[in-house]
Amino acid sequence: MKLLAPEFVAKLSNMELKARTIVEGFIVGLHKSPYHGFSVEFSEYRPYITGDPIKEIDWRAYGRTDKLYIKKHEEETNLRSYIVLDKSASMGFTTTGITKLEYASCLAGALAYLMIKQKDAVGLMLFDRDVVDYLPPSATKVRLFELLARLENLSAGGETSIRLPLDKLSESVRRRSLVIVISDLFDEPEETISSIKRIHFAKSELIVFHILDPAEKTFNYREEAIFEDLETGRRIQTQPWVLRGDYQKKVREFADKIRYELRDAMIDYIPIDTSTPFELSLMAYLYKRSKLL
Repeated sequence: MKLLAPEFVAKLSNMELKARTIVEGFIVGLHKSPYHGFSVEFSEYRPYITGDPIKEIDWRAYGRTDKLYIKKHEEETNLRSYIVLDKSASMGFTTTGITKLEYASCLAGALAYLMIKQKDAVGLMLFDRDVVDYLPPSATKVRLFELLARLENLSAGGETSIRLPLDKLSESVRRRSLVIVISDLFDEPEETISSIKRIHFAKSELIVFHILDPAEKTFNYREEAIFEDLETGRRIQTQPWVLRGDYQKKVREFADKIRYELRDAMIDYIPIDTSTPFELSLMAYLYKRSKLL
């Protein structure tokens, strides 16, 4: 679990090492957990179905899992995915030693590493108020290194506008794909929900990772403080203990609205904070992928 702890990963020297450490730690954990068998090595297999040729059964897989698997043909294994990463100024916030953007970048790198390992195609879109950078999906190791390089030392900046980047992505996706949104979702909830649903209605599957710093949920400040909006520069002086109850209520209402709307549309919504080990997010991705193939 140490390999999956954000504070450990954040200290590693480069994004390639961070991504590889997260994925390898995750795979080791799978082999030692109740999920043994639901691991990367079986991403190219599917359960045996009555009528499948017996000669195509992988007996090694059977010996390790006590279940019958058929090795998939290449056209069954490939999946196109887009990682849509928010790099706006609000993603630069931290009270834990790792900013939301650093956490999100490590998660994006690990997901890309895992996808390429599974021979899936992966692309990357970086955005703030508009698309900042874009790499189309590819399943090559060259694409992985390009993607990790874009995530290396990524800096937060700009105001947030989720609608415009997602609308542009919706126009460019021409076939059924998996779209993974990683953001604090600090935008108008109605616009965010509408844009996410629009991609879903275009026959793409979605996972939305809603990333917050722990303090953004608890507002557990104990001294009078000045708070600054990282995107607009607006400042207010407050006594946090006076506002805490109302603040926590507003945050719950904000998250609940997004959760209910997305899950009602059969869109996977995963709330996480920057103290959460990466295992939860990678498991959510693998579970989603298993349902798509």
